[in-house]
Amino acid sequence: VSHQRTDWISIHGHICHLLIPVLGPQPCFHSEKDRKDGKEQLLRKQESLIAVALSTAQRFLWAGKPLESIPAALQALRFMSQALGSGSVQLVPIYLLLAEATMGTGSLRQAAKYLSQAQWIVLQTPDCSAALQSKLHRGLGLFSIAEGNLDQALYHLANDVYLATAEFGLNSVEVSGGYFHMANIFFHQNKMDAANSLYAEV
Repeated sequence: VSHQRTDWISIHGHICHLLIPVLGPQPCFHSEKDRKDGKEQLLRKQESLIAVALSTAQRFLWAGKPLESIPAALQALRFMSQALGSGSVQLVPIYLLLAEATMGTGSLRQAAKYLSQAQWIVLQTPDCSAALQSKLHRGLGLFSIAEGNLDQALYHLANDVYLATAEFGLNSVEVSGGYFHMANIFFHQNKMDAANSLYAEV
Protein backbone atom coordinates (compact mmCIF):
# COMPACT_ATOMS: atom_id res chain seq x y z
CA VAL A 1 0.00 0.00 0.00
CA SER A 2 2.83 2.42 0.86
CA HIS A 3 4.46 1.71 -2.54
CA GLN A 4 1.17 2.37 -4.32
CA ARG A 5 0.71 5.59 -2.37
CA THR A 6 4.24 6.78 -3.24
CA ASP A 7 3.65 5.85 -6.87
CA TRP A 8 0.36 7.77 -6.96
CA ILE A 9 1.81 10.88 -5.29
CA SER A 10 4.91 10.75 -7.45
CA ILE A 11 3.55 10.29 -10.94
CA HIS A 12 0.27 8.49 -11.56
CA GLY A 13 -1.82 11.35 -10.25
CA HIS A 14 -0.17 13.54 -12.92
CA ILE A 15 -0.26 11.19 -15.92
CA CYS A 16 -3.45 9.11 -15.60
CA HIS A 17 -5.21 11.21 -18.22
CA LEU A 18 -2.21 10.74 -20.57
CA LEU A 19 -1.96 6.96 -20.09
CA ILE A 20 -5.33 6.03 -21.58
CA PRO A 21 -4.67 7.34 -25.12
CA VAL A 22 -1.14 5.83 -25.10
CA LEU A 23 -1.84 2.41 -23.54
CA GLY A 24 -5.45 1.97 -24.65
CA PRO A 25 -6.50 0.28 -27.90
CA GLN A 26 -5.44 2.21 -30.96
CA PRO A 27 -7.98 2.98 -33.69
CA CYS A 28 -7.96 0.97 -36.90
CA PHE A 29 -6.92 3.13 -39.87
CA HIS A 30 -7.96 2.38 -43.45
CA SER A 31 -5.50 4.48 -45.42
CA GLU A 32 -1.71 4.81 -45.33
CA LYS A 33 -2.03 8.55 -44.63
CA ASP A 34 -4.35 7.91 -41.64
CA ARG A 35 -1.96 5.27 -40.29
CA LYS A 36 0.97 7.68 -40.59
CA ASP A 37 -0.99 10.49 -38.91
CA GLY A 38 -2.12 8.13 -36.13
CA LYS A 39 1.47 7.01 -35.51
CA GLU A 40 2.66 10.62 -35.30
CA GLN A 41 -0.16 11.47 -32.89
CA LEU A 42 0.75 8.51 -30.67
CA LEU A 43 4.41 9.58 -30.69
CA ARG A 44 3.44 13.14 -29.64
CA LYS A 45 1.34 11.73 -26.78
CA GLN A 46 4.26 9.54 -25.67
CA GLU A 47 6.63 12.53 -25.81
CA SER A 48 4.19 14.57 -23.69
CA LEU A 49 3.95 11.76 -21.14
CA ILE A 50 7.77 11.41 -21.00
CA ALA A 51 8.19 15.17 -20.52
CA VAL A 52 5.70 15.24 -17.61
CA ALA A 53 7.30 12.19 -15.98
CA LEU A 54 10.84 13.55 -16.34
CA SER A 55 10.04 17.03 -15.03
CA THR A 56 8.13 15.50 -12.10
CA ALA A 57 11.06 13.20 -11.23
CA GLN A 58 13.53 16.09 -11.42
CA ARG A 59 11.30 18.32 -9.29
CA PHE A 60 11.07 15.70 -6.52
CA LEU A 61 14.83 15.14 -6.64
CA TRP A 62 15.55 18.89 -6.34
CA ALA A 63 13.09 19.06 -3.43
CA GLY A 64 15.14 16.42 -1.57
CA LYS A 65 12.52 13.67 -2.05
CA PRO A 66 14.44 10.93 -3.89
CA LEU A 67 11.95 8.16 -3.04
CA GLU A 68 9.10 10.08 -4.72
CA SER A 69 11.34 10.79 -7.71
CA ILE A 70 11.92 7.12 -8.60
CA PRO A 71 8.42 6.08 -9.85
CA ALA A 72 8.25 9.13 -12.14
CA ALA A 73 11.73 8.45 -13.55
CA LEU A 74 10.83 4.79 -14.12
CA GLN A 75 7.74 5.84 -16.10
CA ALA A 76 9.91 8.14 -18.24
CA LEU A 77 12.38 5.29 -18.79
CA ARG A 78 9.61 2.87 -19.73
CA PHE A 79 8.01 5.08 -22.37
CA MET A 80 11.32 6.42 -23.71
CA SER A 81 12.56 2.83 -24.17
CA GLN A 82 9.36 1.92 -26.00
CA ALA A 83 9.63 4.95 -28.28
CA LEU A 84 13.38 4.92 -29.03
CA GLY A 85 14.69 1.48 -28.09
CA SER A 86 16.62 0.25 -25.06
CA GLY A 87 20.01 1.35 -26.44
CA SER A 88 19.11 4.97 -27.18
CA VAL A 89 21.56 7.56 -25.91
CA GLN A 90 18.55 9.65 -24.84
CA LEU A 91 17.99 7.16 -22.01
CA VAL A 92 21.30 8.10 -20.36
CA PRO A 93 19.99 11.22 -18.51
CA ILE A 94 17.10 9.15 -17.13
CA TYR A 95 19.47 6.42 -15.91
CA LEU A 96 21.64 9.09 -14.28
CA LEU A 97 18.57 10.63 -12.60
CA LEU A 98 17.53 7.18 -11.34
CA ALA A 99 21.05 6.54 -10.04
CA GLU A 100 21.05 9.85 -8.14
CA ALA A 101 17.60 9.16 -6.70
CA THR A 102 18.44 5.61 -5.58
CA MET A 103 21.70 6.87 -4.03
CA GLY A 104 19.54 9.35 -2.13
CA THR A 105 17.53 6.45 -0.69
CA GLY A 106 20.72 4.61 0.29
CA SER A 107 20.37 1.87 -2.32
CA LEU A 108 23.90 1.90 -3.75
CA ARG A 109 23.58 -1.51 -5.42
CA GLN A 110 20.60 -0.35 -7.50
CA ALA A 111 22.36 2.96 -8.28
CA ALA A 112 25.36 0.97 -9.57
CA LYS A 113 23.06 -0.92 -11.97
CA TYR A 114 21.61 2.29 -13.38
CA LEU A 115 25.09 3.81 -13.78
CA SER A 116 26.35 0.65 -15.51
CA GLN A 117 23.45 0.83 -17.96
CA ALA A 118 24.18 4.50 -18.70
CA GLN A 119 27.90 3.76 -19.13
CA TRP A 120 27.20 0.85 -21.48
CA ILE A 121 25.00 3.04 -23.73
CA VAL A 122 27.66 5.78 -23.83
CA LEU A 123 30.35 3.22 -24.74
CA GLN A 124 28.11 1.91 -27.54
CA THR A 125 27.64 5.42 -28.95
CA PRO A 126 30.85 6.59 -30.68
CA ASP A 127 29.49 10.08 -31.40
CA CYS A 128 28.19 10.63 -27.85
CA SER A 129 28.52 14.31 -26.91
CA ALA A 130 31.13 15.50 -24.44
CA ALA A 131 28.29 17.11 -22.44
CA LEU A 132 26.60 13.73 -21.86
CA GLN A 133 29.92 12.03 -21.07
CA SER A 134 30.56 14.81 -18.56
CA LYS A 135 27.23 14.09 -16.83
CA LEU A 136 28.04 10.38 -16.75
CA HIS A 137 31.42 11.02 -15.08
CA ARG A 138 29.76 13.31 -12.55
CA GLY A 139 27.26 10.57 -11.70
CA LEU A 140 30.09 8.04 -11.36
CA GLY A 141 32.02 10.53 -9.20
CA LEU A 142 29.08 11.08 -6.85
CA PHE A 143 28.61 7.31 -6.62
CA SER A 144 32.29 6.86 -5.72
CA ILE A 145 31.88 9.51 -2.99
CA ALA A 146 28.86 7.61 -1.62
CA GLU A 147 30.97 4.44 -1.59
CA GLY A 148 33.81 6.26 0.18
CA ASN A 149 36.23 5.77 -2.72
CA LEU A 150 37.53 9.36 -2.90
CA ASP A 151 40.45 8.70 -5.29
CA GLN A 152 38.06 7.15 -7.81
CA ALA A 153 35.66 10.05 -7.26
CA LEU A 154 38.41 12.59 -8.03
CA TYR A 155 39.26 10.69 -11.23
CA HIS A 156 35.66 10.82 -12.47
CA LEU A 157 35.13 14.44 -11.41
CA ALA A 158 38.34 15.50 -13.18
CA ASN A 159 36.97 13.84 -16.33
CA ASP A 160 33.68 15.65 -15.76
CA VAL A 161 35.50 19.01 -15.62
CA TYR A 162 37.63 18.19 -18.69
CA LEU A 163 34.65 17.12 -20.82
CA ALA A 164 32.44 20.01 -19.67
CA THR A 165 35.26 22.43 -20.51
CA ALA A 166 35.64 20.86 -23.96
CA GLU A 167 31.91 21.23 -24.61
CA PHE A 168 31.07 24.56 -22.96
CA GLY A 169 34.34 26.44 -22.42
CA LEU A 170 36.64 27.05 -19.47
CA ASN A 171 34.52 29.62 -17.64
CA SER A 172 31.11 28.05 -18.21
CA VAL A 173 28.74 27.43 -15.32
CA GLU A 174 28.46 23.76 -16.43
CA VAL A 175 32.06 23.21 -15.28
CA SER A 176 31.44 24.53 -11.76
CA GLY A 177 29.64 21.41 -10.48
CA GLY A 178 32.67 19.18 -11.02
CA TYR A 179 34.95 21.72 -9.34
CA PHE A 180 32.53 22.03 -6.42
CA HIS A 181 32.41 18.28 -5.71
CA MET A 182 36.20 18.02 -6.04
CA ALA A 183 36.59 20.92 -3.60
CA ASN A 184 34.33 19.14 -1.11
CA ILE A 185 36.56 16.04 -1.30
CA PHE A 186 39.73 18.06 -0.71
CA PHE A 187 37.99 19.85 2.16
CA HIS A 188 37.06 16.46 3.66
CA GLN A 189 40.71 15.35 3.29
CA ASN A 190 41.84 18.58 5.04
CA LYS A 191 43.73 19.72 1.90
CA MET A 192 42.60 23.27 2.38
CA ASP A 193 44.76 24.95 -0.27
CA ALA A 194 43.35 22.76 -3.03
CA ALA A 195 39.82 23.03 -1.62
CA ASN A 196 39.92 26.85 -1.35
CA SER A 197 41.40 27.17 -4.84
CA LEU A 198 38.56 25.10 -6.33
CA TYR A 199 35.87 26.87 -4.29
CA ALA A 200 37.26 30.16 -5.62
CA GLU A 201 37.07 28.76 -9.16
CA VAL A 202 33.40 27.84 -8.59
